[in-house]
Amino acid sequence: MRFKGFNIHSTQYVIRNLHGFTLLELMVAFTIIGLLAVIIASALRVSLEAVDRADRRVDSLERLRTSINIINSQLQSQLPLTYEEEGEKRYYFKGDKESMRFSTNYSIWSGQSGYVLVKYEVISDEPDKKRLMAEENTIGIEKVMQTELFSGLDKIYFEYFYKGPTDEQGSWVEEWPDSSSLPEKIRLNISYEGSDFSMIIPVRTTGRITDLSMGRIFGEERPL
Repeated sequence: MRFKGFNIHSTQYVIRNLHGFTLLELMVAFTIIGLLAVIIASALRVSLEAVDRADRRVDSLERLRTSINIINSQLQSQLPLTYEEEGEKRYYFKGDKESMRFSTNYSIWSGQSGYVLVKYEVISDEPDKKRLMAEENTIGIEKVMQTELFSGLDKIYFEYFYKGPTDEQGSWVEEWPDSSSLPEKIRLNISYEGSDFSMIIPVRTTGRITDLSMGRIFGEERPL
């Protein structure tokens, strides 16, 4: 049946489409929305973790830089203090691959501040990580201060440039062999997160050799 201006077939089509979505269509739509939500949440989590890792790395590198500056300042401000043992003067300087002891006028806590005795020591942690501890004793003050300079390193060790009285050329050694002299320079070697770093620090001792009257240094008895 057809009336003028009215098409019954087109009306039935419109009514049929007003019934809405089928259950299958709704399930597909919700599934797609859920997948998109999971993808967005995962991307956001990865981004936040990347930002957190970057912040931690920046903090670690800043601490690394600060600690290197401290070591550089203390070694370059080294003083040639001596003690007497068996009638013979010896420098307080002593160094091997994983520890070093010396006198300086630069303190970690108070900057340029009189005579300070410093000891660095490499500590092994698990799994296969190293940290460097610094121990400091200001002469005239009994209290010993201690702090951690590095942590989480793959490797850290010291080397010393030694040139004997009859040697034409010097060489790097892992243990300082001469208690009556000081090394010209010291090399700090660091391995961190797969990257290797070395820094050569010149030793600049100035002034006359000073005798130190002190019987106990870092818990070690020293004859005077």
